[in-house]
Amino acid sequence: MARVFNFSAGPAMMPEEVLKIAAGEMLDYQNTGTSVMEMSHRSNAFIAIANDAEKLLRELMDIPQNYKVLFLQGGASTQFAMVPLNLMGENGKADYVNTGMWSKKAISEAKKYGAVKVVATSDDKNFNYIPKVTKDMFDPQAAYVHITTNNTIFGTRFRELPDTGNVPLVADMSSNILSEVYDVSRFGIIYAGAQKNIGPAGVTVVIIREDLLGRELPVTPTMLGYKVHAENESMYNTPPCYSLYMAKLVFEWLKGKGGVKAIQKINEDKAAVLYNFLDNSRLFKGTVETRFRSLMNIPFVLPAEELNSAFIKQATSAGFINLKGHRSVGGMRASIYNAMPVEGVNKLVEFMKEFEKRNG
Repeated sequence: MARVFNFSAGPAMMPEEVLKIAAGEMLDYQNTGTSVMEMSHRSNAFIAIANDAEKLLRELMDIPQNYKVLFLQGGASTQFAMVPLNLMGENGKADYVNTGMWSKKAISEAKKYGAVKVVATSDDKNFNYIPKVTKDMFDPQAAYVHITTNNTIFGTRFRELPDTGNVPLVADMSSNILSEVYDVSRFGIIYAGAQKNIGPAGVTVVIIREDLLGRELPVTPTMLGYKVHAENESMYNTPPCYSLYMAKLVFEWLKGKGGVKAIQKINEDKAAVLYNFLDNSRLFKGTVETRFRSLMNIPFVLPAEELNSAFIKQATSAGFINLKGHRSVGGMRASIYNAMPVEGVNKLVEFMKEFEKRNG
């Protein structure tokens, strides 16, 4: 069967070039006679993979030297607990901005370990915008401020980072890490599940400023403490070896594309193709306020549920898969992460135009 255009929100499509390299090295990684997935994480070959992955990520994101890069497990959902467990020991309170389901889950988890103040929310309009936040809204005594930079389900993103003063800014960047340029020094912690822009599910990236290490609550399990992972270079226990190897390949691919700045331009162009069509369509409509639109996740709807269903069915048959929107929004959602080629977006829009002619 021919490859399809996979618009899944995650696990997402990966660069075809990366998959081909992995396929070629599946049985024998660089003359070791073993696959990476059966290789000891203490072997020289795997340690080199891990070191290269960290070096590449530091280069791609221009990560300052006073930040640790950790490759962990458990996804962003485990980070919802790790962040408060590791930071709330300072004063037992934190500020959160609620911009969707994943923010809500992070808030719910943090409430188990301290006092949480939701400083702003966009739930009044089903999270189709980013609420305004100003420096005076944050508690200067808070242990941290938490945001979700891009909201996978609702298709919104922070166009500007909030000014949190001296309070560390913590960001769930799972669905837009490496898709646009960020100044890492603006953050205390960045965390991201891999399965959107980094690689297959299984590895979670954490970038943490060194002065935030060692602040764990006394009840923090060993495996949920950042310090122990930093001291052991992400190998306190067996890491997700194969997922980390795949991430390294993706980092190499992205570097070959010109890095994050170059891929951001491609992402902006891809998103513009779809948004321009939606803005001028007689039938399809976007669901997000224009100034808050995501580059990665684009939800849209048709005027009737039967049309939504027909479109998804026909699109799937035509090779455009996983376009069904999340139940919280309905309709459709096109996730166009780094690995989605421009060709995929162009062909989707062509298909949408034909659907509109038949049903408009």
